[in-house]
Amino acid sequence: MRVTLLGTGTSQGVPVIGCNCEVCRSVDFRDKRLRTSVHVQVGDVSMVVDTGPDFRQQMLRERINTLHAVLFTHEHKDHTAGLDDIRAYNFRQNHVMPVYARRPVLDILQRDYAYAFAEFKYPGIPQMQLHEIDTEPFDVLGVPVIPVAVLHYKLPVLGFRIGGFSYITDANYIPPAEMDKLRGSRVIVFDALQQEPHLSHFNLSQAVEILEELRPEQAYLTHISHRMGLHTEVNKLLPPFIRLGYDGLRLEI
Repeated sequence: MRVTLLGTGTSQGVPVIGCNCEVCRSVDFRDKRLRTSVHVQVGDVSMVVDTGPDFRQQMLRERINTLHAVLFTHEHKDHTAGLDDIRAYNFRQNHVMPVYARRPVLDILQRDYAYAFAEFKYPGIPQMQLHEIDTEPFDVLGVPVIPVAVLHYKLPVLGFRIGGFSYITDANYIPPAEMDKLRGSRVIVFDALQQEPHLSHFNLSQAVEILEELRPEQAYLTHISHRMGLHTEVNKLLPPFIRLGYDGLRLEI
């Protein structure tokens, strides 16, 4: 399995107009973060979790020419706003894109992209086939996927476990039974917005505490705000098996 972190930032993590903080001024490419998303390649099956506003740029940067499915964690725009750009894969592959999400997320996608579901469709619009999922395991073209139900303040969000890889973003609470789904993961990519406490995200110390309990071989932090601090400096604060993620990081699992 190959995992590529397409983006590790948040709308509070991309360079801010007029901001003169050390992260926004950094020349380290690891401090330049697009909105959070991940690509997972299992054999010949290519899937993406979330299509934020930077989706097209991320896929072009990583030269991902084939895409078989899109999975959504939740409905916030920084995770869904790039969905229209699957149309390039519709055209290239000549097939309808399967999209997997909870029912409330699918409802919002049908509202926001109403033109894609209209009775009379304009030529060239994105073509997608919606699949409702919840907390039960499902498969994508034969690849088993285990949803992990977490809370983003009061909003239900799904993380996903695929083989030895687990992915949790936009969360500040994981029920014990869902934590058990993460145990035994070789690699975990995990939400950590900033060093200070936050209403709807794990902060750095909370993420480290949970990851030290789960103890994967390796963990990477994602959905990072520019308020987290410089990549190099924050890594010095972390246990050796936990690192900040960065855009374009590739993992073989």
